[in-house]
Amino acid sequence: MKRANTRPVRAGTVIIGGGNPIVVQSMCATRTTDIEATAAQAKMLHEAGAGLVRIAVDSAKDVAALAEIRARVPEANLVVDLQENYRLITQVAPHVNKVRYNPGHLHHHEKQKTVREKVAFIAETAARHDLAVRVGVNCGSVDPEMDAKFEGADPPGLEGVTAMVESAIEHCAILDDLGFDRYVVSLKDSDPRKVIEANVRFAAIRPEVPLHLGVTEAGMLPDGAIKTRIAFEQLLSRGIGDTIRVSLTLPFAEKWREVEVGRQIIADVEAGRFRSVPQFLEGGLNIISCPSCSRVENEAFVDLAFKVKEMTAYAKEYDITIAVMGCRVNGPGETDDADLGLWCAPTFVNLKRGEEELGAFPYDTVLDRLKEELDRLIAEKRAAAASPTS
Repeated sequence: MKRANTRPVRAGTVIIGGGNPIVVQSMCATRTTDIEATAAQAKMLHEAGAGLVRIAVDSAKDVAALAEIRARVPEANLVVDLQENYRLITQVAPHVNKVRYNPGHLHHHEKQKTVREKVAFIAETAARHDLAVRVGVNCGSVDPEMDAKFEGADPPGLEGVTAMVESAIEHCAILDDLGFDRYVVSLKDSDPRKVIEANVRFAAIRPEVPLHLGVTEAGMLPDGAIKTRIAFEQLLSRGIGDTIRVSLTLPFAEKWREVEVGRQIIADVEAGRFRSVPQFLEGGLNIISCPSCSRVENEAFVDLAFKVKEMTAYAKEYDITIAVMGCRVNGPGETDDADLGLWCAPTFVNLKRGEEELGAFPYDTVLDRLKEELDRLIAEKRAAAASPTS
């Protein structure tokens, strides 16, 4: 398989880039403070072939649990998301091999400090503790200033791609200027077309930087694997991509399937096996749902995602996107671009139509209201199609 000539970046016992085998990774879906469950899942993912296992850490209790998890699963290469509290790196660094920060989240915390100062703190701590870093840019959480600067820069269907790419380029330049080159970059979205476009553009500008590929909120099987395959086939076949994450909505005990799907896609691309998906490329109902990670605030989210898919099957011919998000971190922003969005809180589900909030509903009644809105959308589309001026 063709590979880009990226520089090697070591993360624990694996090397990302530099022509080394593509590293498959996954993320624990358990609550980090549940040490028994998280350690068991980290071990399961490692044994399934995950070269990197990511764990969410958002609090002091999570940090304490992480130390114990590290002790119980020393064989796994652990990664932690810093989320909005970038200073947590000092506490997690002794227990992990890699950290990920989101450029779009840095502006929320300690606003009196510059982005460069915050990145310098991350880079200096990573260097001191022998850690790799991922600059993880997500379309749903781009730095607001960057988003505003490049509003309208993309053609229809690729909105936000330029802001993502420019954000990643900016942070690469900061890290380079700081003398830190042990980093990889990811540019993710729930739309495979945007993932392809963003990574192709970035690779053309910074071909030496290893890329972490992923389609966020890919959804359930088999659709989630198909969406991911669309992006990965087109990128890996061009030599773009050094590590991959398949994000699927799965029962906690089946998170190993993310690794299985990732390894199968790599094997297929290496063997020249490609799968066309004309139904998806031509439109129709598109359901996206986030991976069942430890930030999910109610495990009923997984059941709800499956129920949404089953209930909406009758609308498969309509170009409608429905997003089901499991937490308040990605939920509000990631549902904005969907025709209908559900983001799940601990005891209720927020329903949206585009950026418009329609209200909060109990888990056991939200499907009825979702169907009302879906039927309304279908009626509007039928009316538009029947109009002489359409």
